Amino acid sequence: MKHYIFSIIAILFLFENICFAQQTQTSFDNADISIKFYDKTMYYSGDRTDNPIYVNVKISNNSSKTLRFKVADDRRFTIDFTGFDIKNSLIPTNKKLIEKRTTNQTIYFREITIESGEAYSFTENLRDYLDISEPSLYYIELIFYPELYKNRNISIKSNRLRLEIMPNPSAASSSFIPVEESTGKILQPQEISPDEVVKQTIIARQKGLWDQFFLYFDLEELLKRDPVRNKKYSIVSALERRQMLESYKKTLSDEKIDIDIISIPKKFDIETTTYTQTEGSVKVLEWFDNGTFMEKKRYTYFVRQRDGIWQIYDYTVDNLGTE
Repeated sequence: MKHYIFSIIAILFLFENICFAQQTQTSFDNADISIKFYDKTMYYSGDRTDNPIYVNVKISNNSSKTLRFKVADDRRFTIDFTGFDIKNSLIPTNKKLIEKRTTNQTIYFREITIESGEAYSFTENLRDYLDISEPSLYYIELIFYPELYKNRNISIKSNRLRLEIMPNPSAASSSFIPVEESTGKILQPQEISPDEVVKQTIIARQKGLWDQFFLYFDLEELLKRDPVRNKKYSIVSALERRQMLESYKKTLSDEKIDIDIISIPKKFDIETTTYTQTEGSVKVLEWFDNGTFMEKKRYTYFVRQRDGIWQIYDYTVDNLGTE
């Protein structure tokens, strides 16, 4: 008799849970989950800190009834991102996320209530969820779990976003393979100080060694100094950007544009060098031979460190008269 009573209780409990799940799922039929890029910019291959991909998540109540759901303090237990590339291959889940979800821990959450016509939103870094390491075109969706990740049978999908990941700027620059003329050896940038970077660059220009001259330049940033080129560069595909960089480099080599940066000084003197761990500037006095007089200018080269290598990404020129 006791066994019979326990069986009935177990069946009723199971039936109640099924009904609750069905009712909960039904209560979210009019909930709308939408995603969009927050402060959209250019996205490059790299890690979560170098180039985060922030996505705004919006949960809207399109019904006439009150909408209630749970949001974990760590939102990785409330939402998930899925996606695939142009070859229809799934994007791998971030390893740290997998470890976090498989570790026994207490999940702290809040009960959120939104009335008809209201919405609740927050922003997340997509790279905290997916390992997006290769330049490609991706399609991203979000899955929202109103009863948290542990109860994944209740879920809602969002709209789909189109995400283009471009080659890392330093990688794009390296597509131009510099070769030492005398030996044919492939040139590699070295971990040298900002003033030494500028010194080697100027000497390479004096000797007419273009490959060595471009070795420490961030060509992408130099290209974007011009508003017209920058506007075009921002809307074309990754392949077209690489073609633009190649064309820009050739035009510089032909001495047709940006004359200041490719001018050849007769002599130079490094004036001051200041830098932090990641940013810096080098001021250089340069003299140019104009035949009957020497023109004196102060160049300020702005440098930035990436993976231990300092690169010139911008510059200014001040005319100091003649001698």
